[in-house]
Amino acid sequence: MLFAIFLIACLAAAATGMVFKPGDWYEGLAKPAFTPPKWVFPVAWSVIYLLLAWAAARLAVLPRNGIVMALWAAQIALNTLWTPVFFGAHRMGFAMAVMAVLWLVVAALVTLAFRLDAVAAVMLLPYLAWLCVAAALNWRIWQDNPGAGGV
Repeated sequence: MLFAIFLIACLAAAATGMVFKPGDWYEGLAKPAFTPPKWVFPVAWSVIYLLLAWAAARLAVLPRNGIVMALWAAQIALNTLWTPVFFGAHRMGFAMAVMAVLWLVVAALVTLAFRLDAVAAVMLLPYLAWLCVAAALNWRIWQDNPGAGGV
């Protein structure tokens, strides 16, 4: 049951990608050579969201989990925020700020999760790795497309 509840939160975050699609604006932007093919994004996020929900379900039943669960809640909120900021509002600088805070929150989540449940923490590592790629993409697209989106 806990897994299903956390999966609902992840699906809500994922839904922003269906509402705020990359579209013509994004297609017209200069992108770095390391930009993954389009098909990689839904595959990566599907795996990440499943692992996020599973890790959260494991962590939620443990004692002394308050800060870890608060960090989980913060990361899913920030995750949900990034897509409409970048793809909806075209605010690449603001999206970069959201991404930076998201990365810090997830890094803290992983670090503290290791103290409670190493398996759950390992499940979060692909997310942190993907956020490194996403942050690099956000930064380069923002820098390589001056005037294409507000700060």
